[in-house]
Amino acid sequence: MFIKRKPEIVVISDVHLGTFGAHAAELSEYLESVQPKKLVLNGDFIDIWQFRKSYFPKAHLEVIKKIIDLSSKGTEVIYITGNHDEFLRKFSDTQIGELRITDKLVLELDGKKAWFFHGDVFDVGIHKAKWIAKLGGWGYDLLILINRLLNQVLVKMGKKKYSLSKKIKNSVKNAGKFIASFEKTVSDLAIENGYKYVICGHIHQPKIIRKTNRRGTCLYLNSGDWIENLSVLEYENKKWNLTYFSELKKQKPLVAAVTVLKKD
Repeated sequence: MFIKRKPEIVVISDVHLGTFGAHAAELSEYLESVQPKKLVLNGDFIDIWQFRKSYFPKAHLEVIKKIIDLSSKGTEVIYITGNHDEFLRKFSDTQIGELRITDKLVLELDGKKAWFFHGDVFDVGIHKAKWIAKLGGWGYDLLILINRLLNQVLVKMGKKKYSLSKKIKNSVKNAGKFIASFEKTVSDLAIENGYKYVICGHIHQPKIIRKTNRRGTCLYLNSGDWIENLSVLEYENKKWNLTYFSELKKQKPLVAAVTVLKKD
């Protein structure tokens, strides 16, 4: 049998199940390797904006099955709603067994208050022109699909993979300003309300960074995404870690982390 890693909390966001860009098979492999006390799905887990009946592969269903399996084995699953799954906000504060749906979450971790939310509430563009945001979502999904085809060709040619979306983001000055503004806004609000940790997703930028202003300090954390970065946040032994699927794969096979041999 295999012994799974057991972090206290695992935070996953921006998986976008139901889109071409979702790395469902890799996420299933990661979920098979852990048994956390709490699993926080921090928004945009299922992409209802782009949901289509004709596209929801078996690998995407397998991710949902893995989460149900974790729940049945005692993991508390908290689904925090995001903008791409905002339809679920009508079910906020609903609990079914070990699964809870909510818009935000506050936990006390070793005497420190932690504030979890997706982050779209601070994205003015989404609220002022939602149709543009949805159109952008479709365009992003198409870009990811084209990028995958491009990378298949590059790998066959013996060249390194290339990220079109990262290249575009890096070339747009306003993108950097938006990210910096987003991080400052949520951190300032967290400090003002006495939170020592603020954990979000939405901007697909994995990060752990100390933020300080004249009122105090907090740790800003972003779990990234499962479109490009394939990253999660793990809390264990009073410490947060940003974990990348690619790095775990380099270390050892995820599922076969530890093998226990039965004695005759």
